[in-house]
Amino acid sequence: MVRELMKDTVFLAQKALPAAAEDIPTADDLLDTLRAHADGCVGMAANMIGVNRAIIVFDDEGTLREMFNPEIVYRKGLYLAEEGCLSLQGQRKAKRHKTIKVQWQDREMRTHVKNFTGWTAQIIQHEIDHCNGILI
Repeated sequence: MVRELMKDTVFLAQKALPAAAEDIPTADDLLDTLRAHADGCVGMAANMIGVNRAIIVFDDEGTLREMFNPEIVYRKGLYLAEEGCLSLQGQRKAKRHKTIKVQWQDREMRTHVKNFTGWTAQIIQHEIDHCNGILI
């Protein structure tokens, strides 16, 4: 189900609670909402649809992916980016890394670890910031 976007910065600034298997419907709603905003959005976190859980979805070079409880465990190549967000007005500067290693769980709560680079890494960092209550 496509959900309304959360714009309340007080809510968005909260650190997300851990996600569990019972949060799969939230991930489904996130994917539906991302698809509905595909013309101007490449990633979303659960708090962007009003759910305070650590779940992100993003476009990985044309394939939509989801992560439960994502955590960056390694980063390299700091640079300054300028980003926008559906939940906030305008563009803002953000510190990002060219290469990251992320640990997360899938829908079956199996743990994965993978390196990401470039644009995909930037998207993931933005969405993990949302999970940590960090607004760009």
